[in-house]
Amino acid sequence: MANGRDNKLTGHIAEHLVCAELGRRGILATPFSGNVPTFDLLAADENCRAVPIQVKATTSDNWRTDASRWMDLRVDRRSQRQIYGGPTMLDAAEMIYVMVALGAREPEAIPDRFFVLTRRELQAAYVSSYTAFMERQSWLRPRSPKSFDCRVTVSDLSCYEDRWSLVVEQTSSTPKPVSGKQKVAPQPTSENRSKTGVKRS
Repeated sequence: MANGRDNKLTGHIAEHLVCAELGRRGILATPFSGNVPTFDLLAADENCRAVPIQVKATTSDNWRTDASRWMDLRVDRRSQRQIYGGPTMLDAAEMIYVMVALGAREPEAIPDRFFVLTRRELQAAYVSSYTAFMERQSWLRPRSPKSFDCRVTVSDLSCYEDRWSLVVEQTSSTPKPVSGKQKVAPQPTSENRSKTGVKRS
């Protein structure tokens, strides 16, 4: 079982791999090593237009989450069945997520894989996966009725693989930052004060 150090290392590797892939496409990116709670790295084009990106890594073929983060769920006290109330409202629904499936070097080389999508699209994938699973269980988890364990797999996200164009599209649609020196309004002199009728205080 992976420990905290292994999980941290896996996350760091994934973030730097994403930065490298973006660099190959002419986009400068830098990771923040978990120091920013809302995103993992910042990507910018040659015009300094930047977008935040979340990176989620796995060493298996799926990404685990708590389903209640993405959908409205509650457990009926009597039946212990879960009740689905629809997807939750998202903040920053268009934020980019890069889901990284880390490959292996031994015993057989397996390449790293990248799946690029928005938070809204990731939510739809989690909702689809969880509701399909729970419907097969008649919305009752026999071992742990209150468990909201949810996963999406590589196959669930296959249509988003290597969709780096999403990052390019979002950076190009971001307004350019203001550059150059800003003009400062001239301060009134004693001469133009007398012309405009402005008196000294």
